[in-house]
Amino acid sequence: MKIAGIICEYNPLHLGHKKQLDTLRKLEPGCGIVCMMSGNYVQRGKPALLDKSLRAKAAILCGADLVLELPLTAALSSAEGFAAEGVRLLSGFCQTLCFGSETGDASALMTTAQTLLTGDFSASLSEELSKGLSFPAARQAALEKAGVGGSLLRNPNDILAVEYCKAILTQNAPMTPLPILRQGGYHDLHADPENPSATAVRELMLQNGSWRDYIPAEARACFQDAPLHTLKAGERAILSRLRTMTDAEFEALPYGSEGLWRKLMHAAREEAALEQLLTAVKSKRYTRSRLDRMVLCAFLGLTAADLSAPAPYARVLALNDTGRQILKQARATGLFPNTGEAVDHPYQAIENRAGALYGLFRTDSPGPPDEESRRRVCYCHH
Repeated sequence: MKIAGIICEYNPLHLGHKKQLDTLRKLEPGCGIVCMMSGNYVQRGKPALLDKSLRAKAAILCGADLVLELPLTAALSSAEGFAAEGVRLLSGFCQTLCFGSETGDASALMTTAQTLLTGDFSASLSEELSKGLSFPAARQAALEKAGVGGSLLRNPNDILAVEYCKAILTQNAPMTPLPILRQGGYHDLHADPENPSATAVRELMLQNGSWRDYIPAEARACFQDAPLHTLKAGERAILSRLRTMTDAEFEALPYGSEGLWRKLMHAAREEAALEQLLTAVKSKRYTRSRLDRMVLCAFLGLTAADLSAPAPYARVLALNDTGRQILKQARATGLFPNTGEAVDHPYQAIENRAGALYGLFRTDSPGPPDEESRRRVCYCHH
C-alpha cells in the first residue's frame, strides 16, 4: 500500500483541512494517510485550543487512517526543526509528503529549498543578519541576492512547505513532495465559508460564535462542549514559573542566544503581566513567535538541549482499520508505542510533565494533572 504523510496541527481541524484530505484521496487513490500531528502544544508557542485526543479522532473521521503525535520537542521547534523532525519520523514508511501551499508549485518550492541549502546563501544570510534584520527579513534579502524570487517565503504555508522540501533534501528522504493549493488567508480573522482560517475558527469557538459551519460535519461532535485552552488562562501559572527561575535556568532555554535569555530574565523580574513582559523583550531582530516558544519552553521546563535531541518515539493517538495495517508495517521502526505504555527514556518525563501542565490552560477551570496517563488510543472502524 502506498502511504502519504501529512505534518499538521489541526488546531482545530476545519473545512480547509478536510478539503486537503479529500484532494489527497483523489490524487493518490487507495493510499493510506498518516498524520503527524502536534500534541497539546503548537508551534506558535501556545497550548492547543482543544485536546490532542479530540483533534486526532476528528482527523480519522475526516479521512486520515493513522494519527501520530509529533513529539513535543519538535512541535515547539522553529519551522525548520518542526519540519525536519516530522520528515524524519514519517520518511521510514511514507512515500509521499502532502502539505498545503499558497502557490501549490512543487518545482518552485524545491528550487527555493535547494537555494537555501547552498554555501553562498548561508554567507549572504549571515551578512544580512549582521545588519540587525530579523531572520525572515534577512532570509528574504539573501534570496533576492541569489536571484530567486523571495515571494514564496512571504506566505506561512509556503514557508513550511520550503522547510519540508529542505528536510527531504538534507535527509535524502525517499519521499515525493505533494503540495496542494491552500485557498483563503492563513491569518484571516473572519472565517471564509469554504476556506476558513484556523485563527478565525478558534476565535469563534472562544467567543461562543457559530463555529460549527466551518468544521466538517463528521468532526463537529468531537469539539462540541469540549474544554478550551488558551495561553491567557494559564498566564499566572507561567508567571509563577518565570519569577522563580534561576539565572542558569534562563541561560539554558532554547532560542536564548545573543543574550536574549538575559533580556527575558530581567523582564520576568520586572513586569507584572505576560504581555508587558513580552513587549519589553520584543525587538525588530526577534519574531514574536520565537519569544512565545521561549516562554512556553520555560514553563514546561524544556532546555535547548532537550529541543535539539531527536525524540525516541512518537505516540499513536488514533487509527482505523487501514491505520492498523500501516502501523503493523511501521512498528519495526520501534517509534510507536501506545499512549500510556512505559518507556525507559528521559523524554517520557518531559512528555508527562507537559501533559500534567496542559490542564492549567483550560478556560473554565483547571483540569486534573493525570489526564495524560488516562488517555487511550482512539480506534475507529471504517
